[in-house]
Amino acid sequence: MSAHEEILKKLKEKAAGAQEALNVKLSKVRTGRANISIVDGVRVDFYGTLTPLNQVANLSTPDPRTIMVKAWDRSQTQAIEKAIRAADLGLNPVVQGDIIRVPIPMLTEERRRELVKQVKKQGEDFKIEIRNFRRECNEETKKFEKDGKITEDESKKAQLSIQKEVDSAISKIDEIVSRKEKELMEV
Repeated sequence: MSAHEEILKKLKEKAAGAQEALNVKLSKVRTGRANISIVDGVRVDFYGTLTPLNQVANLSTPDPRTIMVKAWDRSQTQAIEKAIRAADLGLNPVVQGDIIRVPIPMLTEERRRELVKQVKKQGEDFKIEIRNFRRECNEETKKFEKDGKITEDESKKAQLSIQKEVDSAISKIDEIVSRKEKELMEV
């Protein structure tokens, strides 16, 4: 594999990683629809150890507006309810016997717009990260040219390939952001 191909491969891997990280980050943004990933960050005091909610309870979405939590250990129901309240997600869990229902409130228009701004900012942060990858790859290519490992023409060709890859990655990030924006603005 040539130096140019190695650099491109590294760039593609970093761009794919950035896109995946953005998808994960945006999956946690609440859309007014029940989604188990909303409570991914909730940690429950499980016998003195902070444990992820999904490791102490069964999570499900019986309808589009409710997350249902059923503790594996009934004695932990109150601790789970407390953890959900303490997570500052704007959720108000309701205990019904050994089941905790977490109704997902409708988002106001103002809150939707705030969330869209957050999503766009996160998308912009990931675009900056990809542009930084481009800079690193271009510097590496120029170093190879300077060291005589590749010719000037190969260097220019490599930089064009790098730019095409960056443009592609940025357009994918734009797609991810616009898809999430559309999802947020849906009533």
